Order: sequence, then C-alpha cells, then structure tokens
Amino acid sequence: MSEPRWVPWARRFVLGFLALFTLIPLYAMVSSSLKPLGDVQGKWEWIPTTLTVQPFFDIWETIPLAEYFVNSLVISGSAAILSVLIAIFAAYALSRFRFRGKDFFKMTVLSTQMFPGILFLLPLFLIFVNIGNTTGIVLYGSRLGLIITYLTFSLPFAIWMLAGYIDSIPKELDEAAMVDGTGPIGALIRVVVPAAMPGIVAVGIYSFMTAWGEVLFASVMTDSGTRTLAVGLQEYSTQVQVYWNQVMAASLIVSAPVVAGFLLLQRYLVAGLTAGAVK
Repeated sequence: MSEPRWVPWARRFVLGFLALFTLIPLYAMVSSSLKPLGDVQGKWEWIPTTLTVQPFFDIWETIPLAEYFVNSLVISGSAAILSVLIAIFAAYALSRFRFRGKDFFKMTVLSTQMFPGILFLLPLFLIFVNIGNTTGIVLYGSRLGLIITYLTFSLPFAIWMLAGYIDSIPKELDEAAMVDGTGPIGALIRVVVPAAMPGIVAVGIYSFMTAWGEVLFASVMTDSGTRTLAVGLQEYSTQVQVYWNQVMAASLIVSAPVVAGFLLLQRYLVAGLTAGAVK
C-alpha cells in the first residue's frame, strides 16, 4: 500500500526543521569563535565582518585548558574502562548463572537510575572526607575520587545494558566452548566478549560521554589541580569580563573528542543499544 503524497513532504519538513534546530546554534558557536571579542559583545551579525583564529590560541593561555583537558581525559577514560571491565563480569553472572538474590540485585541495580544525582552528592562528599581523615587515602579533590564517583551512576546502567545484550547471545556457544575444555571465565573471554563487542562499545561510549560532560560532581569533588573541562570553562567568565569568543572556541575543542568517537563508533553504539534494550 503506497503512502499518501503529503507524507514525503511532511517528512522533509520535519527533518529540515530538526536540521536547522541543530545547525543554527552550531553555526553561532563557530562564527562567534572566529570573531574578535568586541564583535561578539556588540550587535549580532550572521555574517562576520572580521574573522580571526586568535581565540583558538588564546584559550590555552587565559586558563590552564591543557591541564583540564588531561584531567578530563584521564578521569573519563578510567571511568569508562572500569565500568566496562566490572560490568562484563557482573552482566555475565546475571545472564548465565542462578544464585540467591539475583532478582533483587537486578532490581536494585535498575532502581539506582530512578534517583537524581544530587541526592548522592552530600553522602559521597562526607564518605570521601571521612575516609581521608581515617585512613589517609585522599579521595576528595583527587582524580581517583571523581572516578569512583562516576562509577556510582555509570556502572549500574552498564551492568543492566550488558546483561540484556548477553542474554541475546545463545548459551550453546558457552557450552560448546566448555566442551572443548575451557571454563566459565574462558568461555566469557573467548566467546561471549567477542560476540558482545557492540554492546561493550556502546557501554564504553556512554560511560565516557557521561563523565566527559558532567558538571555537578566535578564542581564539588575537584580542586584547582584536578578540575575537569566541564568546570574549567567557567573560568573564561571573570568579575569584569566574559571572553565569549574564547568560550565558543574552547567549547568546540572540548566537543571534538566526543563527536569524533561517536562518528567512528556509531554503528557499534546503535547495535549495542538496540540489542541491549530488548530482553
């Protein structure tokens, strides 16, 4: 049955509107990053009269952006890797084994996604401070503390998604590997992990993107030496001046790793989220 003639036009209109809704702010960001500060603060012009790339050089001198970039890369990368490694074993256990309290554990993992992150801010702050006072292990204001913080909300989602994805992998593959002489861990590493790679990549991307752009916990749990990009961008605004062109330029630089990673791995992301959402 053919669709009505107005449907393709309606589809084009909706897609065109969504494209404009996305591209216009992006154009404003790019054009502002290529303007002198005076032009950005003056009357808005869609076509810049003066173009300059100087803001892309000034952003590294106005604030220690390179240091914040390294902090974000280390913290986000570590949180993503740890989330994936822990979630693989936890999801495999949930998918393949029966044990007492399994259903309760699964519901507990899922229920953690119901609460806003701000509810965990004060408890985590107090826990980190008390651990530091008692044991001397510095968690507050350290990269390790922020990595652990991000694991508290990325790991439950990672476990749930990977468990759903591994459920879609036939158990006969595990049994065939065990018949050949390998154990459960060997079957996981040799059979399940390669078959679940799209889901693993999707979980890794989600964990990295969540940590990369997080502001609430990073603004409280870090100091001047461990500050991340999401918080550090605020330093372009001072009591007497806001460097809007540098803010736009730095925002483009900050977005580049996430956009590049998403474009390179989008096929794994779509496949992983689709399969992991169906149980």
